[in-house]
Amino acid sequence: MYISQQIAANAFNQVLSGRNLTLALPAALAVFPSATPQQRGAAQDLSYGTLRFYGEIDAYLVRLLEKPLTDDRINALLLVAIYQLQHDKADTFTVVNQAVHAVSQFKRPVPKSWAKGLVNAILRNFLRQKDQLEAAVKSSEVAIYSYPQWWINKLKTQYPSHWQSMLETGNQHPPMTLRLNTQKISADDYLQLLVQESIDATLLGTQAIILGKPIPVEKIPGFVQGNVSVQDYGAQLAAPLLDAEPNMRVLDACCAPGGKTGHILEIAGVNMTALDNDEVRLQRVQSNLDRLHLKANLLVGDASASNWWDGQPFDRILADVPCTASGIVRRHVDIKWLRREADIASFTAQQAKILPNLWQMLAKGGKLLYVTCSVFHEENQGQVDKFLQNNADAVQIPFALPQPKQHTGITHMNGQLVPSNAHDGFFYALLQKN
Repeated sequence: MYISQQIAANAFNQVLSGRNLTLALPAALAVFPSATPQQRGAAQDLSYGTLRFYGEIDAYLVRLLEKPLTDDRINALLLVAIYQLQHDKADTFTVVNQAVHAVSQFKRPVPKSWAKGLVNAILRNFLRQKDQLEAAVKSSEVAIYSYPQWWINKLKTQYPSHWQSMLETGNQHPPMTLRLNTQKISADDYLQLLVQESIDATLLGTQAIILGKPIPVEKIPGFVQGNVSVQDYGAQLAAPLLDAEPNMRVLDACCAPGGKTGHILEIAGVNMTALDNDEVRLQRVQSNLDRLHLKANLLVGDASASNWWDGQPFDRILADVPCTASGIVRRHVDIKWLRREADIASFTAQQAKILPNLWQMLAKGGKLLYVTCSVFHEENQGQVDKFLQNNADAVQIPFALPQPKQHTGITHMNGQLVPSNAHDGFFYALLQKN
């Protein structure tokens, strides 16, 4: 247990220093090459959990300390342990004992007896004062919701009827959702296959299947064969909204990791060009297409530039633009603490370059689907409204998002999917060139 705590504390500190958890966690794990698979799995859970509820547990720790700690390792270790005591099912005695042992293993010189005594005292005080601490932080929205205050304020303004549920949803464990290739197997047949494997699942719409609990991809029936892919239900709406037909020239800009690329190819035999500015990420796109037995022309290029374009217009363009990713925070818990309010302006500036650049590549009568995984208005309808003001040949096409009877968690507002228990937060705007 103490090794898992140390790994999680290391990863946590890297994130607070500005590093993405996707990179921080492997780096932290590399420090302990002898860690068992169980310890590595526990470290991942602790890293995600501590970041998910950082606002709350930090508020507790601040009140437990007489003054801020100068050793960020001890501070992070205490946060990990408090997360366990507050949200995990681990035995409290074990958590405290292992945290005390973990601090004694720090390699940099530290008064071990002092550090062990401090960790033991803080954690035992937390257990004794838990009720008082919970009452004391009720006046802090950062502690209640575990988001930065600017984020909370923005959602309050932009979603006055949904802001609380959005924050709460972002702190839940995300569902594992499959996208079924109905060209290869019917939904009924695949659900029966899951029953045979004792895998609990629910059909959402016509080809989305939400698993009762996540399982390793290699254990998903038909995954290796390309019959199913892992993709959030909200992301699965992109391909049908694009309305591509066989043999059309289609561009998937900013395509990595290729989920939407594969989906478009599954439902329509198009002439697909998949673009991304990261060659390494394009390799993952190719790997996904290979698994699905699909083909596309993969290009390394910047969606805000045109030096990669052959001059032939596209009939359909999927513009899945870079964004704050504020709609998928439950999958990427580090985003809450890595993002700054000023970052929104940076992303909107980038989007404002990409959208008109891709528009010039769209054929007359063609359609462009603008997509983000953000919930912030500036990146979504606000961005589209500015584009429409500057492009007289563009019109926004209204559409109705599906409302599957099998699930009541679908919530959307004018193309904006509000995060729910059924899907993440996405924004869609369908534009046609007159």
